Amino acid sequence: MAGAAVTAEGLGMKGSRGTVFEGVSLDAPAGSLICVEGPSGAGRTCLLLALTGRMRTTAGHAVVDGHPLPKRMAAVRRVAALGPVPGVTDLEPSLTVVEHLRERALLRSYFSGWRREPRAQRLARVDAALETAGLDLDALVKGPRTAVRDLERLESLRLGVALALLDRPRLLAVDDLDLKLSDAERDAAWTLLRDITAQGVTVLAVSSEPPADTAGAQVRTVHLGPEGTSAGTDASTEAVPVTADPADTTDPADTSTTSTTSTTSTTSTNMEGDEDALAEAGRA
Repeated sequence: MAGAAVTAEGLGMKGSRGTVFEGVSLDAPAGSLICVEGPSGAGRTCLLLALTGRMRTTAGHAVVDGHPLPKRMAAVRRVAALGPVPGVTDLEPSLTVVEHLRERALLRSYFSGWRREPRAQRLARVDAALETAGLDLDALVKGPRTAVRDLERLESLRLGVALALLDRPRLLAVDDLDLKLSDAERDAAWTLLRDITAQGVTVLAVSSEPPADTAGAQVRTVHLGPEGTSAGTDASTEAVPVTADPADTTDPADTSTTSTTSTTSTTSTNMEGDEDALAEAGRA
């Protein structure tokens, strides 16, 4: 899989209650591991959503896989997938692991115009994603039929990553990577992301601190917070509208949505917006 180069200069976002983040500059070649680190409330999730085409910035500029932001947000969404992002791509606790995989397969069919993928290719895609994510279904407490609520935190993380990899993205984004992980599990999570970058995919990960071991990866770190490159209020207080840009010719049907970071989710304002929000979940 080929990765997406990510660059940014003076990138910032402001909402109705002030600055979310500002002055973010970045130059990450394809296949890099980008770590956005800082305390909770520093605008980390908003930056992640902005660089994956889900939120509109208000200052500076960025380019992802050759697509300028915020002008070509729809094009960026087609190459960037969201892994685990609390409040945006939450897994359904009552569904089993295999049910989540089947659901994602149906979403892929829907957004490809109901073109059914041959069963052998579909299974090969799922197996490859699970292998890359390091998730052994047989090792789960109830095998493939283990409910999400019964997964350990690291297992849930691996499942979210596997679901995102089904679309073979060029940019993979993961939020709160080190949340509720032990030191050993945190190291395993960073190893997982480094292994993904080794396959050429660019990875954008949010964490409270950067990885301790950066061997074998091109690591770019963005510091957010009072003492970092930006200072912002808690992301939960900000609301930034995302509207279609007439210049974005890659997706003329892309209509306006409102990104509300109180839940860091995207609420559609019309039918096309609903499909767009569902597309984000389908590419996550």
